[in-house]
Amino acid sequence: MSQQPPDRSTGSPPPRPDASMSLLNNVMDHALDDGYAEATARRAAEGGGLPRPLRAKLGLAAGLVLAAAVVTLGAAQAQVAAPILAKERQELIGRIDSETAAADGLEQDVEEIRAEVGERQRKALEEHGGDQAELVALLSGATPVRGPGVKLVVDDAKGAEDGGGGPRESAGFADTGRVRDRDMQRVVNGLWQAGAEAVAINGQRLTSLSAIRAAGDAILVDNRPLVPPYTVLAVGDGQRLSTAFQDSADGQYLHVLQENFGIRSSIAVEDDVRLPAAPSLIVRTAEPRGAGAGKATGEASADTGKGTS
Repeated sequence: MSQQPPDRSTGSPPPRPDASMSLLNNVMDHALDDGYAEATARRAAEGGGLPRPLRAKLGLAAGLVLAAAVVTLGAAQAQVAAPILAKERQELIGRIDSETAAADGLEQDVEEIRAEVGERQRKALEEHGGDQAELVALLSGATPVRGPGVKLVVDDAKGAEDGGGGPRESAGFADTGRVRDRDMQRVVNGLWQAGAEAVAINGQRLTSLSAIRAAGDAILVDNRPLVPPYTVLAVGDGQRLSTAFQDSADGQYLHVLQENFGIRSSIAVEDDVRLPAAPSLIVRTAEPRGAGAGKATGEASADTGKGTS
């Protein structure tokens, strides 16, 4: 009886004993869900294992700590530098006060010298003015004046503003209800024509050579600015002076300004008007007109060195 040779062909492996437990095996081999695995791999790739909100909070805390350190350092430096700055400030204030006091002293010296020069000029006029020395001193503004007269107050209209474009606009000046230099020129000339012996505006003595000019909207008298309201004092026969001025063309001009542009004005007769001497009088010559005329009339002429109006 013949034997069959053994079968050496390779067959399939025998089945696993736990082949019927494939679901359990899958759970054991893949305990972590694929989504969690991907998230874990992504965090590992980003270089940290901390959650993003936690990292943001830690970054914010680090920024706050850094800012607090900078503020603390700045406060410490300011505290250290405060005494030095205070000392420098005090030194600067001291220098300003010292220079201001020196300037005030120089200004006072100038005023005293100017007063002394004016007094000597007045004495020179009285000494060399002849029989009419008092009249010469009066006309040149060399001496103070006191007597009856009028008080004329001229002021801007209520609510006057800069700029404009009204009917008075010309040569850079506009109808704004403001008093102009040309208005004050007419007022002063009208008072002279009405018989005023001496005139002053806001305490500034005028002479026949005084200049009334404008710098922008400001009115200057002999280069000194005036501030409204403008108080004009004139020495003379008060009642006659007031009537003559108001009836003159310049008085009517002032009335028109009041009616059409709201410029305010008032005039009153005064029993006692006091005017100061001209502050910047410079007398260069004082001599008789002629040998015979000088002895007969004593008239003299004075050059004050001022510009004409």
